[in-house]
Amino acid sequence: MLVGFDTNDDAGVYRLTDDLALVQTVDFFTPIVDEAYLYGQIAAANSLSDVYAMGGRPISALSIVGFPDKGDPDVMEQIILGGLSKMAEAGCSVIGGHSIRDDDIKFGYAVTGVINPQRVWRNVGAQPGDVLLLTKAIGTGVISTALKKQRASEASLAASVASMTRLNRDAAEALLEADGGSGAIHAVTDITGFGLLGHAREMAVGSGISLEIDHARVEYLPGAVEAAREGHLAGGLKNNREFLGDCVGFSASVPEEFRNLLYDPQTSGGLLVAIAREKADVAIAALAQRRVATRSIGTVLPKRSPLIQVI
Repeated sequence: MLVGFDTNDDAGVYRLTDDLALVQTVDFFTPIVDEAYLYGQIAAANSLSDVYAMGGRPISALSIVGFPDKGDPDVMEQIILGGLSKMAEAGCSVIGGHSIRDDDIKFGYAVTGVINPQRVWRNVGAQPGDVLLLTKAIGTGVISTALKKQRASEASLAASVASMTRLNRDAAEALLEADGGSGAIHAVTDITGFGLLGHAREMAVGSGISLEIDHARVEYLPGAVEAAREGHLAGGLKNNREFLGDCVGFSASVPEEFRNLLYDPQTSGGLLVAIAREKADVAIAALAQRRVATRSIGTVLPKRSPLIQVI
């Protein structure tokens, strides 16, 4: 076992030979959109994301389904078809799965990928002077909460769905190309339920460094700022804020809605990357070639208090 759970990494890595290892992960959740097919797509993209965050290539998956005994079979079919469409896009074979009766619908996958054990990205290893890159806009949590209250606009929902259904494959391939085996990519994680700040904390604690994040350089999904301003905050956002506590410090100039968005739990979010400064522009250019809108959102600093400073 090369990577376990000791640093809260995105997936486990098990070495088979000197140049081949398995990447293994599992993820599933309840619906966050109304359309069954889109829900299946989002769940699949989210499940695949951890493999990409390690620098691996997904090859097989097992589906996990919870469905009400009296639920409409057509709905379950659409969920599964949506998931299959994303797995096919990823070149990942669905080779089986398991279903149970459940009052609440749940769907996701256990995914296995392959990786070179010498080129595994972890969520630790960031070094002072590194640049922080973020490959997707944030705000899926507040938009999903607004949707539940029937307060999400069509434009914001469409942008959120487009983000959540996009695989992190293009981002991972661009980063591998930019790194070119140089080792300039020091740490990578994908942004999911713990929000940008929660996953940034894992990187900072595991790496023994501190982070400075500029809230104005982070990209937010259309309608996300308005949703946060109107108070459409998920329970997970509040939990993230409480858990992080004094780990995060905010400059007085950071508005409350942006503070909330940085805690906002994401679904199928982008990659947070700590990369050597001299390679940052190369990586951004490679990402842009694959139409991955990437922002440089901050820097890695020697360890200090607070662990994460938001300016």
